[in-house]
Amino acid sequence: MAAQFMTLTDSLGRSLRDLRISVTDRCNFRCTYCMPKSAFGPGYRFLRQDKLLTFEEVVRIARLFVAHGVKKIRLTGGEPLVRPKLEALVASLCTLPGLDDLSLTTNGSLLTREKAQALKRAGLTRITISLDALDDATFMSINEVDFPVSRVLSAIENATEAGLAPVKINMVVKRGCNDHSILPMAHFFHGTGHILRFIEYMDVGASNGWRHDEVMPAAQVASMINAELPLEPVDPNYRGEVAKRWRYVDGGGEIGIIASVTQPFCGGCTRARLSADGLLYTCLFATQGHDFRSLLREGASDDHIAQLIRSIWTRRANRYSELRTMQTTVPMRKIEMSYIGG
Repeated sequence: MAAQFMTLTDSLGRSLRDLRISVTDRCNFRCTYCMPKSAFGPGYRFLRQDKLLTFEEVVRIARLFVAHGVKKIRLTGGEPLVRPKLEALVASLCTLPGLDDLSLTTNGSLLTREKAQALKRAGLTRITISLDALDDATFMSINEVDFPVSRVLSAIENATEAGLAPVKINMVVKRGCNDHSILPMAHFFHGTGHILRFIEYMDVGASNGWRHDEVMPAAQVASMINAELPLEPVDPNYRGEVAKRWRYVDGGGEIGIIASVTQPFCGGCTRARLSADGLLYTCLFATQGHDFRSLLREGASDDHIAQLIRSIWTRRANRYSELRTMQTTVPMRKIEMSYIGG
């Protein structure tokens, strides 16, 4: 099927613009807010290799999504860099006509200088690295595998040297766990040119024991930083941008705050998510997906798959975070974020 570059809108008028692709459900961290060791222990059964989409299958689906308006693709996991030769997938995706942005989210543990350079050469546009504290005691208590802060900082340096700057650094903030690290993180990355983003602790999946009283509201984070490093708001880069942008008054750069719990952004959500085994989800908090892997392996035509994409998106009505805020009854058991991608 020739690329049509048609624009799709869902039942609430939201366009399809972003596709997040999980390339694996595996991760070498056991972060307490995502893959706690208590639930993802040694006996946990991850997807078999033959259940994962091949790179060729990923590219085929991505091409059809780009033909229907997707401009941005982000590779996620699990930890995407545990998937061997990921740069080969990057090289194929970046050639898709109509795709403007190809990025990657990683914990940084496997982002060596050589890997960062290989990803850049392959065509990666941007990179986001997770770091939830600057002191080893706090950070290791979160990742639960004794991984030190210094190695994540080295990964940020590797990305910068490879030309993937500015790097976005994601910090999930959990009250009583790492909220004391907010100001040290802000000071550390102030003036570096990187963009630090604070993310409210979310009720993703069914394993992280989420409680609302552990959420550090975005407004409180902004107020805390503003008291020491004055901030001013910045207009979004594009409609539907999830992070509220702030810049330092002294010219020291900018930060972002993602407030999906206290300030839901469902009304502007333009994201679809493809799991590592080929299920399509239209919301991070979805309870079920649409099986594209079976279609691919049963010989479905591009036209048939494209028709399914149109049908799924035009019927989409997800707004979980808004319903949660309204205290309306919402599904309680959701797909794990490590499976669907963040």
